[in-house]
Amino acid sequence: MARSSPGEIDSLLAWRAGGRLLIGRERIALLESVVEHKSITKAAEVTGFSYKTAWDAVNAINNLLPRPAFITRTGGSHGGGAEVTIEGRRLIAAFRRLEEKLGHISTAIAEEGLEHERDLLFLGIGLKLSLRNALFCEVVKITPATINNEVKLEVSPGVMITTAVTNASVKALGLTIGRGCIAMVDASSVMLAPRGEALRISARNRIAGKIISRIDDGADSEVTIDIGEGKTLVAVITSEGADAAEVAAGAEVTALFKTSHVILASD
Repeated sequence: MARSSPGEIDSLLAWRAGGRLLIGRERIALLESVVEHKSITKAAEVTGFSYKTAWDAVNAINNLLPRPAFITRTGGSHGGGAEVTIEGRRLIAAFRRLEEKLGHISTAIAEEGLEHERDLLFLGIGLKLSLRNALFCEVVKITPATINNEVKLEVSPGVMITTAVTNASVKALGLTIGRGCIAMVDASSVMLAPRGEALRISARNRIAGKIISRIDDGADSEVTIDIGEGKTLVAVITSEGADAAEVAAGAEVTALFKTSHVILASD
């Protein structure tokens, strides 16, 4: 898997959030293996991932892209399977090109040093974020105000996120209608309620979804929710709260979080 030749520097390109890897060499290799085998189970086996880890990997990648990189198909003459989409294939190609360029830059730095300030930009290529949920969105509406602007974001058709952003931040992030950005929400800020339940709560963001999985550790539960179009949300709530919300695989729920719990990032 190494991308270096004898005598060269092997550089590592990765994007992490909350201490968890989102996109890196191993996950790109997983996508490449899905292309070859058309099965997430076989791809996980070949690349050394557990089945759950493989699913966590493709969910994280899907959440960062405007369109899914990975989809599953059920039924049909071949009984279903996994598929890497055109978006996913573009991601693989772009990652490999960038990884190759980064390797050349690293080797050049090791041999010649940093003579130009612009070279330092490449040292910040590994972005670390503090929040678990990172979703690619498109800005669809900005309602100006004296201090905080209300910004509406489209995660996927019919799925919207609302946040409040200061005037200074709107300018700093370059937010305009149609602009792509990343919306980040900490998993512990996401609340859950059974679908259709009458809610009296101030949280503006209410996203319908279906439970993919629930993992309990005694006091807390980690819940992964399918919100459509290949996107997922993760909530970490108390196990007591998960029971009250009737959280179980396949259950339909509403994920709720406040506008103040959404952080935006742009390039």
